[in-house]
Amino acid sequence: MSSLTYELVLAGLAVGSAAALTGIGLIVTYRATGVLNLAHGAIAMVCAYILRNLVVEWGWPLPLAACVTLLVVAPGIGLALDRAVFRPAAVLGLDPARTLVASIGVFVLLVGGAALVWGGGARADAPVLLGDDPWAQLATVLLVGGAVGAVTRWTRPGRELRAVVDNRELAVLGGIDADRLSAAGWAFGSFTAGLTGVLLAPYVRLDPYGLPLLVVEVIVVAVAARMRSLPVAVGTALVIGVAQAQLTRFHPEGWAGPLVQAVATNLFVVALLVAALVLPGVGARDALPRTSTAGTRVPAGLWVAAGVLYLLPLGFAGSDLRTAVQVPALAVVLLSLVVVTGRGGQISLGQAAYAGLGALFTALLAAGRFPGLPGLAEPAALAVAVALVAPLGLLTGWPAIRRHGLALALATLAVGVAVSRFVFAQPYATAGLSLSRPAGLASDRAYYAVELAVLACALLAVGALRRGRTGRALAALRDHEAGAEAAGVRVPALKVLAFVAGAALAALGGGLLGMGVQAFDPAAYDPLRGLLWFAAVVVLGADSLLAPLAAAALLVGLDAGAGGGAAAAVIGLLAAFTARVPPLASLLPGAARTPRGKAPHGRPPVVPAAPAPAATAGDAPRRLAGPPPEPPALTGTTTSTWPLRAAARARRHRTAAGAPPRPPAPAPTHGLEAQRLTLSHAGFTALDRVDLLVAPGRVTALVGPNGAGKSSLFHCLAGTARPTTGRVRLDGADITARPASARTRLGIARTFQELAVFPSLTVEENVRVGGEQGRVRDDPYAVERALRLLGLTGVRHLPAAGLSTGALRRVEVARALAGQPHTLLLDEPAAGLDAAEAAALARVLRALSADGTAVLVVEHDLDLVADIADTVHVMEAGRIVS
Repeated sequence: MSSLTYELVLAGLAVGSAAALTGIGLIVTYRATGVLNLAHGAIAMVCAYILRNLVVEWGWPLPLAACVTLLVVAPGIGLALDRAVFRPAAVLGLDPARTLVASIGVFVLLVGGAALVWGGGARADAPVLLGDDPWAQLATVLLVGGAVGAVTRWTRPGRELRAVVDNRELAVLGGIDADRLSAAGWAFGSFTAGLTGVLLAPYVRLDPYGLPLLVVEVIVVAVAARMRSLPVAVGTALVIGVAQAQLTRFHPEGWAGPLVQAVATNLFVVALLVAALVLPGVGARDALPRTSTAGTRVPAGLWVAAGVLYLLPLGFAGSDLRTAVQVPALAVVLLSLVVVTGRGGQISLGQAAYAGLGALFTALLAAGRFPGLPGLAEPAALAVAVALVAPLGLLTGWPAIRRHGLALALATLAVGVAVSRFVFAQPYATAGLSLSRPAGLASDRAYYAVELAVLACALLAVGALRRGRTGRALAALRDHEAGAEAAGVRVPALKVLAFVAGAALAALGGGLLGMGVQAFDPAAYDPLRGLLWFAAVVVLGADSLLAPLAAAALLVGLDAGAGGGAAAAVIGLLAAFTARVPPLASLLPGAARTPRGKAPHGRPPVVPAAPAPAATAGDAPRRLAGPPPEPPALTGTTTSTWPLRAAARARRHRTAAGAPPRPPAPAPTHGLEAQRLTLSHAGFTALDRVDLLVAPGRVTALVGPNGAGKSSLFHCLAGTARPTTGRVRLDGADITARPASARTRLGIARTFQELAVFPSLTVEENVRVGGEQGRVRDDPYAVERALRLLGLTGVRHLPAAGLSTGALRRVEVARALAGQPHTLLLDEPAAGLDAAEAAALARVLRALSADGTAVLVVEHDLDLVADIADTVHVMEAGRIVS
């Protein structure tokens, strides 16, 4: 081995050892607590600063300072975070997406606090703890990793930790103190973060921004290990570290030179991007949960106040006005998060990259340096830049199709980091680049006025999007993705649309921001800025149009008035305590209050709907001349024929009003059929060559013990599961490969065993989603018929989050019927209903069957099955036995 190669191997081992320590800490914390600690790098930075202060500023001996930093301060930070931030989140049952917001808040808080305490400048005098010998660092890594592996495998705490990882609730019931294990996990994870920070600080720039981002980049080693395997994490870190060092030997000429040099210094970023976009995602939880601000209307007085606040800078001058110019542009950028995160419920940590690309492309186009395009005037350059950046939203939109929660966060973060490192930080893209304003807008006041006009148009466009069909579909996607797909929403296309629209808005704001300051500053669009923007919008109310306005003013104003880092500290503090502090927009008058920590498909607080008076047959003639009559609520007091009579009254009312009658939709003559379905996973056979026919005009029931395969068969028919072998046919046509949304549009509607309503929408909006996305999508009276049929007109304008379980079951059925399906699949529809509600549901199902609808019911209530079913199939061990 040549001397150069050996030296590079040693350098790579040093970097890989630090990355391996990061991976060990992240994995232990994740396995003990279920939290992906994005604040790991910020903790490393704080510990590095504290060690430097103790040694350089206060003159402590290095061994004593290192012991205090690593054995007292670092674990103390972890214990404080566990006690103050993450344990309350666990008690409230917040899911990983919400705890991720808390960890981002801790990250932003520590970075902002460090900037306020130590300033933003880099320090080159960090003490060296283990000398320059990489073998000592590698030995430390192996010692720490071996100790963790031994404790995990051969000790009682290790066995308890594995039990908590497998099933926290069951472990607690078994007497394991999960809180104690969580505290130990946080203490150890913070220790490894501190050790990483003090090892890296002498060799990299020690400042509040560089070191935390560097540690974030090496998260790839934990992702590659699937957040479980310590040997894989250590091996991955060492291999990438050595490979990155070896790449520095190559210096190709021509266009490939800058690219190879960029890869050679950022191989961990390349690995993070590949791991986040290609490897299976970590976790499979839903996207960012809805907040209690979903659907909140902002009072007119607050809009007036916001307008006055944004008009005030027109009276400023000098540096105050130059600072204020940034606010409307930043508000447009943050508005993109309202579309992606607030309405669509998708975690997007890479919006800063799209804003930066908008500014960069605008500058390149205006300077005539964009390949293949001539120089353009600034307004045209901005418009073309937005058009060019918008399709790049596919970089995050495409991974979002199959990723949720933590996996989606990592994918979007990886895109942001990659764009920052390979575009913004490269001289070939940004050297000598300047950005000027359009002609006639040289003065700050004139430019600010144009920014306000653009912001107003963006607000109107996003507001219209939120209120329309696409906005309702996005809200459904956010509240319950599986329910949205079952309602007919094309979930993949909608996710891509949200990210593309978000990228376009971010690019527009970024271009305005660049022209406002008349420069392209890569630091203004670094990944840390994206984390800060995300946290700001979330804590202020991600689905509120007022949130980006308030966040932009807060971010710019605090940093301008109190110095760099003040905004990050304030926003980080609010985000870190997301389990204790609700989004500020939820404090608005009229905001819906929901329990903290409830998942969007969790059971809402029960507020029973008051039943309407029962109708009698003699009432119908009197009411036809006036407004449509109110149907009775679905209770045991109704007559057996009211659903059909209500539907008939709705048809007569529509015809009397001059509307054309609903055209008959063709229904299948043979029905929905399962042919020799087999479903196997992980060596277990859930279905074994099952045949089933769901015939039109009949109620078919599936019964059997738990684990018999009823739900598996149901999911295969509904399109939420793909059988291993066999076919699903509709009137003879093979629909096995069709997704759930496509089957809904073919006329196969379904409900869920666990409630799948959209709590941030009203009852009518829930039903309208089904009417807009189902089999028949152009009938203006479908929603009204469904509401009447299920007795929901009296609660049509109430949020679904406030209804009782029985009412929510009716909302689900009404949503399914609004799309006018010919086949209705019901998974335990009587779960949670009392006897009267179940009897009334039985009458509705019999009425639907009599009208020609094919109904399949999976149910444990044998009395209900005996009351409604024409055909009953018994399942056992994955087969239909009778």
